[in-house]
Amino acid sequence: QVQLVESGGGSVQAGDSLRLSCAASGLTFSSYAMGWFRQAPGKRRERVAVFKERSGSITSYADSVKGRFTISRDSANNTVYLQMNSLKPEDTAVYYCAASLTNWGTVQSWGQGTRVTVSS
Repeated sequence: QVQLVESGGGSVQAGDSLRLSCAASGLTFSSYAMGWFRQAPGKRRERVAVFKERSGSITSYADSVKGRFTISRDSANNTVYLQMNSLKPEDTAVYYCAASLTNWGTVQSWGQGTRVTVSS
């Protein structure tokens, strides 16, 4: 079955950087659009950064992270990354990797999440 395993979360200070990784298995990586979502305490899950379609050539970012976060992928190793720079306390959340066969009309698989805590 499809497995998405995130890593790289942690506790940092405002202004620091983190890089999240998502290792995918059990799927044909090139068939899926991949992306990152997050859920802060008491809030709904929101889209952070995604490849809009499976080719990985078009990205989309939430306004709150534009210019600070970068999504990338290593197709040879079925891995998706989220480079997060200039972190802010409001970036504190559990970050989830996700995979979609329908260009985000639906999500076929979620990772278990990795926690990011940013203190001021």
